[in-house]
Amino acid sequence: MSQKAELKAQEPWIGSRGRIAVIIPSTNIGVEYDCQRLIPPGVSWHFCRFFIEQPDLSSDDMFMAFIEAIRHTIPDALRDATTCEPSQIMMGMSAETFWGGLEGNAEFTERLRDVVGQEIGITTGAGALGAALKAFGAKKIAAITPYQPIGDKQVRRFLEETGYEVSNVVGLKCDTATSIAHTPPSEVIDIILNQLDGDDVDAIVQAGTNLSAIDIFPALEQKLGKPVIPINVATIWHTFRTTGIDDKFTGKGWLFERF
Repeated sequence: MSQKAELKAQEPWIGSRGRIAVIIPSTNIGVEYDCQRLIPPGVSWHFCRFFIEQPDLSSDDMFMAFIEAIRHTIPDALRDATTCEPSQIMMGMSAETFWGGLEGNAEFTERLRDVVGQEIGITTGAGALGAALKAFGAKKIAAITPYQPIGDKQVRRFLEETGYEVSNVVGLKCDTATSIAHTPPSEVIDIILNQLDGDDVDAIVQAGTNLSAIDIFPALEQKLGKPVIPINVATIWHTFRTTGIDDKFTGKGWLFERF
């Protein structure tokens, strides 16, 4: 073999350890930000957006209209994602993954499989949070979301059906799908410290993928001495671990440091 051919044979290809297609709403700002902070060697991210025609989340009725609308646009993003031949699909949106509890999450995943088939792995936010809490052995939890009460109810239902005792769910009632990303970190911190934490809480979780918490939750874990888990970090962690990527990261939270 010539030296040139030998060098070519040794060249790593893009995504040699994993090509991850991430399905995100067109309004989302937080998911890509978080993913770009967690890139193991040999892993590539491939973002596919689905159109949000109705971004108004200002009431329970508008929140339901949002959920109904995205059910029609998610399949197109999934179709597009499969053309890069991903090794795993990660759902970078979370509201519908909680909808209908455990059964609803399973039905949602099956609807995705109708588009992508059975060969590609799929990670949902709700499922990833459940797996993360199981890894920590948590029993009693509290949650923060950007949702209206109708969305908070679904988060509580999924977590309780998964086997956890939920002491409190606080929703930020964000007005639009985009404005979720504009929530001041100080507001999130205040709610966790003054409304969610307590001696009867083993872990605190956050739903809503546009509410990036990767920069603030590791410090809260150190302060509170318990897991504080952002949904994006949980979903990335679950995606990596189910595809055999076992890299650990420091400074990004206990989930990636310990499991």
